[in-house]
Amino acid sequence: MFQHFDETTDPSLSAERLPLLRRQLVSLRLDGFLVPRTDEYQNEYLPPSAERLAWLTGFTGSAGLGLVLATRAAVFVDGRYTIQVRQQVDLELFETPHLIADGGWEGWLRDNLTPGQRIGFDPKLHTVKNVRQLEKIARETGAEFIPVADNPIDDVWSDRPAPPEGRIEPHPVELAGRTAEDKLDEVRDVLKRANQDACVITSPDVIAWLFNIRGSDVPHTPLPLGFAVFRKEGRPTFAVSSAKLGEDARAYLGSLTEIVEPESFPGLIDALGDSHSRVRLDPAVVSQWIADRLRSAGAVVVEAADPFMLSKARKTHAEVRGARGAHQIDGVAMCRFLAWLDREAPKGGLDEIAAAKKLEALRVETGALRDLSFDAISAAGPHSAIPHYRVTTGSNRPIEPNSLYLIDSGGQYREGTTDITRTVVVGEPTPEMIHHNTLVLRGHVALATARFPVGTTGAQLDPIARYFLWQAGLDFDHGTGHGIGSYLSVHEGPQRIAKTGTVPLEPGMIVSNEPGYYRAGEYGIRIENLMVVNEAELVPGGDRPVLSFETLSFVPIDRRLIDADLLGLDARTWLNSYHLVTLERMAPHLDDADRAWLEQATEAI
Repeated sequence: MFQHFDETTDPSLSAERLPLLRRQLVSLRLDGFLVPRTDEYQNEYLPPSAERLAWLTGFTGSAGLGLVLATRAAVFVDGRYTIQVRQQVDLELFETPHLIADGGWEGWLRDNLTPGQRIGFDPKLHTVKNVRQLEKIARETGAEFIPVADNPIDDVWSDRPAPPEGRIEPHPVELAGRTAEDKLDEVRDVLKRANQDACVITSPDVIAWLFNIRGSDVPHTPLPLGFAVFRKEGRPTFAVSSAKLGEDARAYLGSLTEIVEPESFPGLIDALGDSHSRVRLDPAVVSQWIADRLRSAGAVVVEAADPFMLSKARKTHAEVRGARGAHQIDGVAMCRFLAWLDREAPKGGLDEIAAAKKLEALRVETGALRDLSFDAISAAGPHSAIPHYRVTTGSNRPIEPNSLYLIDSGGQYREGTTDITRTVVVGEPTPEMIHHNTLVLRGHVALATARFPVGTTGAQLDPIARYFLWQAGLDFDHGTGHGIGSYLSVHEGPQRIAKTGTVPLEPGMIVSNEPGYYRAGEYGIRIENLMVVNEAELVPGGDRPVLSFETLSFVPIDRRLIDADLLGLDARTWLNSYHLVTLERMAPHLDDADRAWLEQATEAI
């Protein structure tokens, strides 16, 4: 299987690990240490060897920050993880402040650090931008943030796993839509126009996109972990373990780039300084260690946003075509799963793990699945109110009568990456369930049908999906939509539909549409499809070019959880049309029993 359900951390272990770290800090003459949930690539997707925050605290969410002081410790998390963190960490040892709200981690440090305190941090794990925030806090509090050469957690983590050496493979141009040579020419053009000699790229997904390769260093995301230096003249250099390169990958990459071992990367940085090169880096994603090393070597560091993230986000026609194909394959598996669930759940005896295993098996049966795009969020009853719940053997819950079941899942296919959420009722829903689900659906439809001027950002679109919840005094504490890669990261920037989404959406970008509602301890609701941004026809009478969304995911939305009157005519018309297309696309690929279920599930309201 591509996922497992074992407990990956044990909060009781923090009682022995925290003192080990504190003793190490005393030997370093430090009063505290910051533990970000990231690695030297500033990556969301971590190999086991980089899960330092989980090792120390037990928290396994995808975003967080730890702080250890002499007598206090904290784990900062955002709104997705406020319930999860309290279940995973020892609350006698760790406070759990909000990462963003109520002043966030910065406000907590301002309120709790004192003059003269020395707080250590690993400069390889903090971006240039993040260290600037620390420096500002230091000026305001009188504390001092001290970079350390060796991470003290690594010194006390006795059974730390080895770094990954997953195989790299070329990604066909037929699926990428552009050759790697063309993309490397784009890099050189950017550098020449900006009068810059080189740029350092540390984001694995950008490196994978530029070279048209995919890797296998982290679970569920085909990333090759390595660093790359690109120059305005000549070939780039890729610092990556040779153990990851088979004969085909070595020959392919050898035609594009010089390949060196990761141990050579510091010398590669020093060589840029020897020639006093003007070196571009993105302060939001490149580590402070790299920036410091460049400056010490004599390079001129030019801080600027990584333009290739934006290029990668604008999917080619081939990538959009691939996304449609991936969603067709995945949609059939999802329809088969929901039909099976509707037959089996009322009988009793079904639980979260059994459901997740069944869905994975159905995806495997397509013959096209390369991996899951993330561990399935298979959440029954009150667990569905935890937005990023991960089922384990210890938390596994039965799917009970008259309750909601939420399944958020996706697959990695060579054609594209999928991510879809459906909330279904087992038995009879309460009026409140129907009411809340209908409000979520109205927001989903409003966003799916939006037209918006060129230049509109995700932050400007975000309220559209929340409007109907807001009118009822409700909201949800996560973004409405994230970017999606093309057989890459299931969470991709820089585009996002959220209060913090400052990047304008452009044609070719793929984003999720996933408003939700969560009633802690009772149930949660989320309806998620993926959409691609398209150019739209000029609106009659309009005078500005507009964009629109094309929905890519076609799987029934549970009609039993919809109040037709509350839904309204426009949203009802959209839903009936959506279900008609779903039936047309999926029915030919289903057996008689599943086709009969689909016909009923897509009946017009």
